[in-house]
Amino acid sequence: MAQIGALSDINFPIHPHMLRHACGFKLANDGHDTRAIQHYLGHKNIQHTVKYTELTPERFLSFWHD
Repeated sequence: MAQIGALSDINFPIHPHMLRHACGFKLANDGHDTRAIQHYLGHKNIQHTVKYTELTPERFLSFWHD
């Protein structure tokens, strides 16, 4: 991963754990249940999962629309 990042135009070092974070944010943005994301990512503590939903307030915009 580091070599791929170095060969790309990305201005910061990348590491495999970034893919895990991207997956968490994608699932949260798609509206998946926080507990389901927790189990999918293997987090024992829900606080490690909540960070993905705290940064995605847009996922709640459709709650009160018909």
